[in-house]
Amino acid sequence: MHDRDAYVEKMKAKLDEWNQDIDRLEAQAEGAKAEAKARFQHQLDELKAMRDETIERMHAWQSASADAWETMRHGAEAAWQDMAKAFQEAANRFK
Repeated sequence: MHDRDAYVEKMKAKLDEWNQDIDRLEAQAEGAKAEAKARFQHQLDELKAMRDETIERMHAWQSASADAWETMRHGAEAAWQDMAKAFQEAANRFK
């Protein structure tokens, strides 16, 4: 169970970073011209959807039994890495 708790804490810390990135990008979008602002808003919506999906997965992992967590662990790590990569790619489109 300790591994799961540590994993969830790691995920929470990363989600906090993503939330800060989203806030920073929202501020950047506010200062953009109308056309760019619409593009930024679409990308922000994508980032928020990815963040929300990650939160849902995290809640499922937290509530899983110890046996279920052991079974889910490898899939959880792969899903987390996929989400992190997608989030980074979406954030890079802002630059």
